[in-house]
Amino acid sequence: MSTVTLPDPDRAVMARRNEVVKQLKKLAPKAVVIADLEGRRTFESDALAAYRRLPLAVVLPANTEEVSAILRFCYENHVKVVPRGAGTSLCGGATPLEDSIVLCLSRMNQVLEIDAANRVARVEAGITNIAITQAAAAKGFFYAPDPSSQVACTVGGNIATNSGGAHCLKYGVTVNNLLGVRMVMVDGEIVDFGGTYLDAPNYDFLPLITGSEGQLGVVTEASVRLIAAPEGARPVLIGFDSANAAASCVAAIIASGIVPVAIEFMDRPAIHVCEHFVPAGYPLDAEAALIVEVEGSEDEIEYLLEKIEDIAQDYNPISMRRSQSDEESALIWKGRKAAFGAIGQISDYMCMDGVIPLSALPEALTGVSLICRKYRFDVANIFHAGDGNLHPLILYDANDPGQLERVELCGAEILKLCVELGGCLTGEHGVGIEKRELMYEQFTDEDIDQQVRIKEELDPAWLLNPGKVFPILGRGALKQSMDLTRLDAAPDGLPPEDTLVDEVEFDVEYIEGEERL
Repeated sequence: MSTVTLPDPDRAVMARRNEVVKQLKKLAPKAVVIADLEGRRTFESDALAAYRRLPLAVVLPANTEEVSAILRFCYENHVKVVPRGAGTSLCGGATPLEDSIVLCLSRMNQVLEIDAANRVARVEAGITNIAITQAAAAKGFFYAPDPSSQVACTVGGNIATNSGGAHCLKYGVTVNNLLGVRMVMVDGEIVDFGGTYLDAPNYDFLPLITGSEGQLGVVTEASVRLIAAPEGARPVLIGFDSANAAASCVAAIIASGIVPVAIEFMDRPAIHVCEHFVPAGYPLDAEAALIVEVEGSEDEIEYLLEKIEDIAQDYNPISMRRSQSDEESALIWKGRKAAFGAIGQISDYMCMDGVIPLSALPEALTGVSLICRKYRFDVANIFHAGDGNLHPLILYDANDPGQLERVELCGAEILKLCVELGGCLTGEHGVGIEKRELMYEQFTDEDIDQQVRIKEELDPAWLLNPGKVFPILGRGALKQSMDLTRLDAAPDGLPPEDTLVDEVEFDVEYIEGEERL
C-alpha cells in the first residue's frame, strides 16, 4: 500500500493506443517508437522504482523538430506526455501514466559546440552530465554541476530538477551555470530562452524553466557555462566520534569564510558500506566523516587545508588524512560517488532530498535519527554538507507491502523537519510524485495558486508530465483537470493522524545502538 495517488487514466485515450502509435511513427520517421509490452515495461518507472505505470508507448526522437511534431500531435489529440532523460529521478519525476506516452530524449546526446573563447558548451538535452566535462577537458574546462549520478543522468534532467552535486558549494547549481535553452512548448512551438552569454536580451525565463520538472515544456538543447579547470585539487578525509561534531565542523568551516570546492558528509553506516564497496581507506572507527576538498595552486591548497585542519581540531577528530596523490584523491571520491549503488546492494532504500540552513545541521541530523527510529528504519546519511543538502537514505524492504507506506510517512516527516528548520523540500531531486502533497508545508495557498496560473497559461490542458509537482488532492481545479481517484484521502495526501506510526504494530523490535548493517 502506498500514500501516493496517481491520476486515473483516460480510458478513451487508452482505447486509441494503436492509432496513437501509428501516427507517431508517421510524424517522426527518424524516431524510435517502442510499442510492444516488454519494451514499454523498461520505461514503466524511473529510479523511484516503487511506483510503476505502463505507458501507452515510448518515443525516442532524433532531433528538436521531431519533438515538436510529437508534442503538436499529442496536444491536438489530448495525449499526455512524460518527458524523460536517463530515468534517474529519485522522486518519481519521470513516472509515466497509462494514458501517457514517454518522450525519452536519450538519443539526443550530441555536443553541438565547445566555444572555448566564450567558455560555453552547446549540447543536446539527452547528453550525460559527465560527457560535457569530458568534451571540454581537452581545452582546459569543465562543467561544474556534478550530481552523484553524473555518469548516467542527462543535462535535460538536470535542468528539470535544478541538480547540484558535490562541487556546487563553490560553483553553484544548474541554474547558476545555465545560459540558454531551446524548448518545445506543449503545442509544438520551438522557443529559445537566454543565449550563449550572461545577461542575454529579453526576459530572463531561465530561472522559471530550471526546476520546472517538464511541466512547462520540453528542453531539447542547452548552452552551459564552462569553468577553467583549476591547477590542482586535493581532499582531506576527517573522521569524528559523533555526527554532531562533524556537523558542527562543517558550520565552522563555512563561517570562517573559506569556501571549499566540496564538503561531503558520511555517517557510520555509510562509511562502512562505501568502504566495503570501494576500499578507499575511510575511517571505520568513526561515527561520521567529512571529505573536504579545496583547489588552486599547490601553495593555495596547502594553505587552505592547514586552515581547515586547524578548524577541525576544535571538534576532536579521531583521524585526519590529507590526500597525497591524484590517485588517492580519485579513490576517495570513487567511494563517495558509488555510495548510492553500494547501499542499493544491501537494501532497498528511499533517498530523501531536503535542505536545511548549515547552522541547523546538528539539529537536523538528530531529528532524522529520531524520526527513523520512531518508524523502525535504519538510515544512512550521505550528503552535500557544504550547502545543507541532506540525503538520508531510509533502508526498507520493498517486498513487505506494509513497509512502503511506513517509509513514505517517515520520509515526509524528515522533509517537514527540513522546512521547520528553515530549509526546503528539495535541493536537487525535484518534487515529482514523492513530495507533491508536501508542497503546502513550504508554500502558501497564494504561492501554489501563482504556480498553477503559470502552469495553466503554458499548458492549459495539463498534458505535460501530469500528476507531478502540484498537490492533486483537495484542489478543485486540479481535480477537474486530472480526473483523480481516491479523493477521500486526507487533504495533505497522508493518511489520517490516527493511522500514523503509533498505531502500527511492528514485527521487528528495534534495539537502541544495535548494529543493523
